[in-house]
Amino acid sequence: MRIIKTAVVGAAGYTGGELLRLLVHHPNVDLKWIHSNSQKGKNLEDVHPDLIGDASLVFTDQIDKNDLDLVFLCLPHGQAKPFLEEHAFDTDTKIIDLSTDFRNESNDFVYGLPEVNRERIIGATKIANPGCFATGVQLALVPAINQGWVKDSLHVTGLTGSTGAGKKLSETTHFSHRNQNISVYKLFTHQHLKEINQTFSQLDSNFDQQVLFVPYRGNFSRGIWITAYFPFEGSIEEAYEVYSSFYKDAAFTHVSKNDIELKQVVNTNKCLVHLKKEAGQLVIYSAIDNLIKGASGQAVQNMNLAFGLEEKTGLRLKSTAF
Repeated sequence: MRIIKTAVVGAAGYTGGELLRLLVHHPNVDLKWIHSNSQKGKNLEDVHPDLIGDASLVFTDQIDKNDLDLVFLCLPHGQAKPFLEEHAFDTDTKIIDLSTDFRNESNDFVYGLPEVNRERIIGATKIANPGCFATGVQLALVPAINQGWVKDSLHVTGLTGSTGAGKKLSETTHFSHRNQNISVYKLFTHQHLKEINQTFSQLDSNFDQQVLFVPYRGNFSRGIWITAYFPFEGSIEEAYEVYSSFYKDAAFTHVSKNDIELKQVVNTNKCLVHLKKEAGQLVIYSAIDNLIKGASGQAVQNMNLAFGLEEKTGLRLKSTAF
């Protein structure tokens, strides 16, 4: 059995902690190094108490870069590129970056959305993991974009939990701000729009519509709910046929004719998609866990593909539906 010698850089945050939770139980992973400049010398459970008893690991600010098959980068946006410039890993060492630094495909990283780029991810050496909102929005819409259905402005809203803002405290992540509260931020300017438009243009070279995206901060911890709609002349039956066909081989994205709920995907690597036809609009709902399918779980899915493993390995997780 293939064992992948692995390091996680920036392992102290939410995405790093979720990645460690998945990797310590992955049958093909030997987790060699957990890296953090701020937490060096601390035991795993001192930083991530939920992992007590799961592994005996100590945070370090050092990595033996000559003894690794794979490095996950969970660093803040803007820090992954300088880190790789300072650390010359072996050319055979695969890199999966969870920040925004390499999502522009003018870099030599493959954009790691398996539902679109699966064949390119298989065997890839450098993978840029998609953003959380970007994952939810794209999985709601790529079958429609692929069909050329969107010919006018595209309206999208997204509601995310507080963990989407990261572990470092800010005014808008405090309990007193989030509790019993909802607010809009980065109206029509969210940074994930760049990668969303990149994928849409990849699927439809004529796509030039504006994605009018309204992101909301939700008063819950984890999960993303997307609602998207656009004028549609076809039938709901046609829409379901196209979506089901597009995702028929997808390991984790499922099209449901029943109403969906956020709790169905929390703690899983699933994306659920549901369609409605109302007032001449095709309305699409999608739901993901922002820390798993929107970050760490998708990174493990990309690892599995890059190393030729079964795609669901280490990711057969049950939702916390009640």
